[in-house]
Amino acid sequence: MDDLTFSDSVVIDRSPEDLYDMVSDVTRMGEWSPVCKACWWEEGDGPRVGAWFGGRNELPERTWKTRSEVVAADRGREFAFVVNGTIARWGYTFTPVDGGTEVTESWQFLPGGISMFHERFGEDAEAQIENRLEAARTGIPATLAAIKRAAESR
Repeated sequence: MDDLTFSDSVVIDRSPEDLYDMVSDVTRMGEWSPVCKACWWEEGDGPRVGAWFGGRNELPERTWKTRSEVVAADRGREFAFVVNGTIARWGYTFTPVDGGTEVTESWQFLPGGISMFHERFGEDAEAQIENRLEAARTGIPATLAAIKRAAESR
């Protein structure tokens, strides 16, 4: 498995700052994501580099919790976090364009995640990694569409 990244973009009729404020409020992620159903800041924190937040993900076959660290928090430009410190990097960039802001959501499965999956799943690791890639391929466009609906309905 070579390319363990995926990204997609959508233009939303809102300012980069408004969209950053929406996305960086991780407590709202459950409104948009087909997998992540809830997030909460640890210790009353907020969107700043080094802050940690918890998350609950659900699929028909299982539910699991994560802990993520914010690695980019540049209002109106970029918000990104790394799941469990080493597994995957999720990010959002905000670029002004005609008609609003181009929001790009990206996902990258990191070397630490690949190693952890091989340790945890053994011979089934590659299939499990492919499942995560497919979840990103379908989940990112769905999440962006939901963010667009919410942002443009205001």
